[in-house]
Amino acid sequence: MTNQVLIVDKHSNQYGFYGRLKAEFPSQIIVDVTEICNLACIHCPHPEFKKSPYYSSQSLNLELNAKMVDEVAKYGQGKTQYIRYTSNGEPLTNRQIYEMLEYACGNSGVAVTLTTNGTLMNEKRIEKLLNIGVDIIDISLDAFVPETYSKIRVNGNLNITKSNVLKLLQRSKQSSFKTKVVVSYVEQPQNIYETKDFETFWKNNGADYVVIRRLHSAAGAIENIAEKIQEEHKSKVRFPCLYPWERILLNPAGYLAFCPTDWVHGSVIADYRTTTIYETWQSEFYQKLREAHLCNNFGNHSFCGNCPDWVHTRWPGEGRSYADMVEQFKEQE
Repeated sequence: MTNQVLIVDKHSNQYGFYGRLKAEFPSQIIVDVTEICNLACIHCPHPEFKKSPYYSSQSLNLELNAKMVDEVAKYGQGKTQYIRYTSNGEPLTNRQIYEMLEYACGNSGVAVTLTTNGTLMNEKRIEKLLNIGVDIIDISLDAFVPETYSKIRVNGNLNITKSNVLKLLQRSKQSSFKTKVVVSYVEQPQNIYETKDFETFWKNNGADYVVIRRLHSAAGAIENIAEKIQEEHKSKVRFPCLYPWERILLNPAGYLAFCPTDWVHGSVIADYRTTTIYETWQSEFYQKLREAHLCNNFGNHSFCGNCPDWVHTRWPGEGRSYADMVEQFKEQE
């Protein structure tokens, strides 16, 4: 696919730092806590990632998590909307995740969210998460009926996961728990006819929000999806991806990266043990990366140049986003 040149006024608010996007410090910190996963979802690169040289079954340690939280507490007040614990795996397989979440909730001064597949969320773990005070628990389900779930979320059982989520919903409404429960759904050919039933069921059962996500290619890692996206949007003029202005990622190996859908370490910037998020966010590398996106010139940034998922990013004011949902919950407090 040949990229078309995009001319952008860098001093306008069309693209750049405006609204929730801050030049001083990222508005989102993505914490990728483990590479280990108990499922093999068909829209996820993990099954192939696990066979690749990039996989090392690593999990983030407590020390780097604490360093990140302390940075957010120091530099992120009024700038960082939330810390999002997720992973190129299942976060709850990291046995230290509860300590990480507790430290973040108690010390960061910003919202803390957890994204999980919900399969390991038994009653004991539910109590832990609610008592820690996680602001948002986002459960990825991707299906309404068990047959579809088993095809999409391979190795999973919807009856078990659904029961876990319903228990979480019921318990979260009790006492003075502040946690909001979100269920999410990646719409794709296998489940597209279940979307409305999925939304209706979970809204009727107390979900605070139902997220319907668009299918992406994980920065081109899933080739058949990447090809489909490229074909569908081949006539569209490329615009800058939002991510270099919005978020930074801390991966399980302790490196900072600029892309949350990187499975080949193509967006790694620096070793977090030897630098800081504050320094990295304002570094020459990030400035040149943003310039490449503004000018649509990826000669020195092939990872971004080969990615078709820019088309699915939403800049502030261009439609509902996850960040808008978090802000909505904050306003309801």
